[in-house]
Amino acid sequence: MLEGIFVDGLIFSIMVIGIIISFRVMDFADLTCEGSVAAGAAIATVHIVNGGSIIVALLLAFLVGAMAGTVTAIIHNKFKIPGLLAGILTMTMLYSINLRIMGNRANIPLLKSVTFFDKVENFFPFLPSSVASLIGIILVVLLIKILVDIFFRTDLGLSLGALGGNEQMVISQGINPEYLKIMGISFSNGLIALSGGLLAQYQGFADGNLGQGMIVQGLAGIMIGEFLFSSNKISLITLRAILGAIIYKALMFLGRKYGYLIHITPNDFKLLTGILVIISLWIASGRSKASARSAKKNAIHRSLERTGDIK
Repeated sequence: MLEGIFVDGLIFSIMVIGIIISFRVMDFADLTCEGSVAAGAAIATVHIVNGGSIIVALLLAFLVGAMAGTVTAIIHNKFKIPGLLAGILTMTMLYSINLRIMGNRANIPLLKSVTFFDKVENFFPFLPSSVASLIGIILVVLLIKILVDIFFRTDLGLSLGALGGNEQMVISQGINPEYLKIMGISFSNGLIALSGGLLAQYQGFADGNLGQGMIVQGLAGIMIGEFLFSSNKISLITLRAILGAIIYKALMFLGRKYGYLIHITPNDFKLLTGILVIISLWIASGRSKASARSAKKNAIHRSLERTGDIK
């Protein structure tokens, strides 16, 4: 049971890291997520069912997500459509494309196919299957975290961060912000689709509606992580995303298991997730204002000290 929560949370954390790249690092409100996660699940599942390699299936999931992100960025850049609407348009089109990928079927089972988690269990035959699956997904998430951390320490990664903070500064450095947006949104959705490919293998099927509500769940994971500690270091931001995703999944599990005690049903989870995000944003806003007031007070105090008005 506990291992299952961690496995689910770690798979979910890959998607949360992808959402952080667009929402936090690039300051781009991207709703492509809900279509990308389903696209990753669909193409990975179809490839595995047809006897393909698991590694290739995950690479295909990443690539289809990156392509979806590229479409969103191009719609935003070339047609001057706001990022939020561009993401909605891509997400809407992806619903039909995902069904096409799955052969116009609503879902595809993986029960008779060998998945990533089956491979991991065979690699650790002396361990319980749940523990083996946990070890396997920990290694995958650690690899992704390390690669993301390294990427955002490169010149390109630093430029993406600067784009989110001050686009004019990026332009003044002679960098085309349109290319940065394409790369950043593509990378973000690639990770989100990769998460979908792993999720489909873990739950045993791909579904055309897999992405519904994922963006709000991802934001909830981000908000929970940001409550844990504050930092602008990318290594701590990705760690915060992983911890927030696990805690969110643990809360959802507790809600499913014990929610009946306070008359909560699974039908209420999306409502509760939305409320959680609203409360988190409200508290975060309050913290930001309090921090600004404290900084202003300290600045005034230092100024008075320098002028000799106080001792």
